[in-house]
Amino acid sequence: MDKDDIILMADASGMSFYGMGKDREKFIYYLKAFAKLIAAAEREACAVICEAQGEYGDEQYAAAIRARGNT
Repeated sequence: MDKDDIILMADASGMSFYGMGKDREKFIYYLKAFAKLIAAAEREACAVICEAQGEYGDEQYAAAIRARGNT
């Protein structure tokens, strides 16, 4: 994940519309939404790496990583 990805996720979560100096509750709400998007992207990246390990890759581990987003 690079800077452009982070900026896109911040915009998608609505975080770019609020800041700490404005409505703090809204900012915290959108910050949590941003954190969920980041966590989902990281889980998916880990699952892809797991699947791409050739003969050592394991789809069960990838599925377990992805399932963590459903808890």
